[in-house]
Amino acid sequence: MYPVLFKIGPFSVYSFGVMQGLGALVAAIILYRESKRKNLDIYFTLEVVLLAISSELIGCKILFLIEHWNAFTADPVSMAFTPAGSTFYGGFILGLIVFYIYLKKKKIPFLFAADTVAPSLTVAYAFGRMGCHLAGDGDYGIPTNLPWAVNYEHGVMLPSIMFRGTGIAKTYPDGIVPDNTPLHPTSVYEFIAALIIFTILWKNRKKAGLMENYFYSI
Repeated sequence: MYPVLFKIGPFSVYSFGVMQGLGALVAAIILYRESKRKNLDIYFTLEVVLLAISSELIGCKILFLIEHWNAFTADPVSMAFTPAGSTFYGGFILGLIVFYIYLKKKKIPFLFAADTVAPSLTVAYAFGRMGCHLAGDGDYGIPTNLPWAVNYEHGVMLPSIMFRGTGIAKTYPDGIVPDNTPLHPTSVYEFIAALIIFTILWKNRKKAGLMENYFYSI
């Protein structure tokens, strides 16, 4: 795990933040290309990107804390202010609400806009998943002996904390999952899946009638 990529004096550069930044940049470029193809002006791209980033930061953290309530109540400060630790769906739900309100104000058809942003959203998700993996922020899966299992003991959210109070923890001595336990790299699975979905969407985006309102459903 590489939660911290490097340091510049007293400042640390976190892998999670770097991947989020790269994801936002690549997604913005893709969104701009699709928006231009569909005759949407550059302000649409800029405004959607800003809304997406702010919604992601707030929504992801809120849902992450709700999902890991036992760990949060046991150590609220560490959980709330960890440099990583987020759940994509929280940002997606909040972003969807904000996006819908924005489109209503701009009088842009929802499904038309949703199809436009779907490829870029998939790319952003892929980068975010890889950021979670590099940070070891608790988005890993259950213990496994598979050859590609990953040890997250150097991540920002340790297994001994994340599995605390769960049924999995009860199967270990003293109810504690050792931090060096091999785990499913769930974030890597999702990263690969997102890239496959993006490839399918991007290759078929210009086929009239085939992908209409299909992008967003995926």
